[in-house]
Amino acid sequence: MKINLQVLEIEPSSKKTLTSFKKRLKQAFSILGLSGKTITIVITSDNKIREYNRRFLQRDYPTNVLAFREGDKGKYLGDVIISLERAKEEARVYELSFENYLLALMIHGLLHLMGYDHERGIYSPWLMLKNEIDLIERLCPDEALLKFLKGREYMPAKLAVNVDHVATVREARKTYYPDPVHAAVLAELGGADGIVVHLRLDRRHINERDVRIIKEVIKTKLILEMANTPELIKFAKEVKPYQVTLVPERVEEITTEGGLELEGRVEEIKVAVRELNRAGIKVSLFLNPEEKVLELAKKTGAQVVELHTGAYAEAKSEERRMEELNRLERAAYMAKDLGFIVHAGHGLNYENIGPVASIPQIEEFSIGHSIVARAIMVGMKEAVKEMKELIHRARA
Repeated sequence: MKINLQVLEIEPSSKKTLTSFKKRLKQAFSILGLSGKTITIVITSDNKIREYNRRFLQRDYPTNVLAFREGDKGKYLGDVIISLERAKEEARVYELSFENYLLALMIHGLLHLMGYDHERGIYSPWLMLKNEIDLIERLCPDEALLKFLKGREYMPAKLAVNVDHVATVREARKTYYPDPVHAAVLAELGGADGIVVHLRLDRRHINERDVRIIKEVIKTKLILEMANTPELIKFAKEVKPYQVTLVPERVEEITTEGGLELEGRVEEIKVAVRELNRAGIKVSLFLNPEEKVLELAKKTGAQVVELHTGAYAEAKSEERRMEELNRLERAAYMAKDLGFIVHAGHGLNYENIGPVASIPQIEEFSIGHSIVARAIMVGMKEAVKEMKELIHRARA
């Protein structure tokens, strides 16, 4: 294998550092089965990489790395171009070793030359990042760099469909149809990764019969939303859903109005989490996207947090919506850093899902009312399919 390493227009790195890069890149070539191949790595300035972007990709701004692939035939893989200025600045901002971060950018470019592309498809971004992490673990096990990469870890976000409001229509006439069980099956056929039901204290829509039958017939997973009461804890232990999401509840509310209040209730919630976990049930807490709340949640032992997206969904101005989106993004990053699996939901619809679905730390969205409303017009399978497509498009 051969690596042509060119340093242009700026002060070159030390000879020792460049020798180290070449040595580790040769290891990467060996791991990836690229012996006999050749690449060129050009280390240049922001201005030069901006020129490449403008000339070849029609985007008038600098990026940290570019890769130009030669094709699938022959020994020459192509060129990787890196802005040293941008690499130094990003390493400073992310508080990472500059040398190791520069190596990570080289590996990122190398994977592009192999055909990996984080800008296309549903699983491609995840597969590319998986290979980046694997190579860094083997070439320079830098804990800070690995934590940074894993914080960006990509998987296609999942969609759990709430069928409560199918039962709401049924209860409007106090009859036996439409049946939320039928809706759950159709939602799965449309691509739902899970089914959500909220067994409310007043049983205004979903009832015990619905929960039991849905648990038996669906092929994905059942998520049971409920208040933290002895009666409902006992019922959950009997039915054994995949996950219980503990939510606040007031009988007079139309829908859940906010996240769980944890101030002064950590021990109470901790007991419920422990009891459900012992029954083999994963526990999620429905929370407002606030730093203090997340810190308290960590003390409960819950495995999942579902961020309340209501303030974002109900924002009346674009400025306010962006403020709430930024709050969700920060909360999702913090929750992931605390070790939680991160979900989100409430008020999300076909018009506002895109920006939230772009937040990489959120692994699953719980959406009900907007899907059921659309299903009245186009059918449940199609409504779920359309929502999943919007989520995938935002992530990929």
